[in-house]
Amino acid sequence: MFITFEGPDGSGKTTQVPLLVAWLREQGFRVFQTREPGGTPIGDQIRAVLHDLKNEGMHPHTEILLYAASRAQLVAQEIRPRLAAGEIVVCDRYADSTLAYQGYGHGLDLVALRQILAFATGGLVPDLTLYLDIDPEAGLKRRQQAAQNGAEWNRMDAQSLAFHHRVREGYRALIAEDRARWVIINALTDRDTVQAQIRDVVLSHLPPPAE
Repeated sequence: MFITFEGPDGSGKTTQVPLLVAWLREQGFRVFQTREPGGTPIGDQIRAVLHDLKNEGMHPHTEILLYAASRAQLVAQEIRPRLAAGEIVVCDRYADSTLAYQGYGHGLDLVALRQILAFATGGLVPDLTLYLDIDPEAGLKRRQQAAQNGAEWNRMDAQSLAFHHRVREGYRALIAEDRARWVIINALTDRDTVQAQIRDVVLSHLPPPAE
């Protein structure tokens, strides 16, 4: 099963993903955890370019192609082989982030983006997408507080507040298009409450672990 986490910056995905993965492993499932952009040595190099604050002049077309390149490598090198081996794959962000951020956030053509994504992923779509919802002001405040304690503050975090509002609206539009795949989780509650909701949703979608 292929599970993805999506949400605005500061929604808590990076906190919740390892908690879920550890719990699933305790239940006897074989789980592979990864993230986007990155997840492979090549992808991590691309991630460094995408997130570097010095690259504020990056054109949105360049941005989408770099994200797609990182994703293509991750799908081919890790995700498809892991799924074929019967593992659960849990990914922090995937193709929906491109539609939300570059499509709705930057205003790029959604039809063109979907074609690029289909090429990069070979048409691989998640079985379940958990959307951690938070308003942009609260999410960015979390990110800023974390950055003061040494966490990353990257080029995408530094986009305008209006951009982040468009991203959130984009997610809502994507969810409306495919409600069967998406589950909305309120990310404003405390960490343990959010994790409990996530576990309930995931467990309801999974078969029993293999003996």
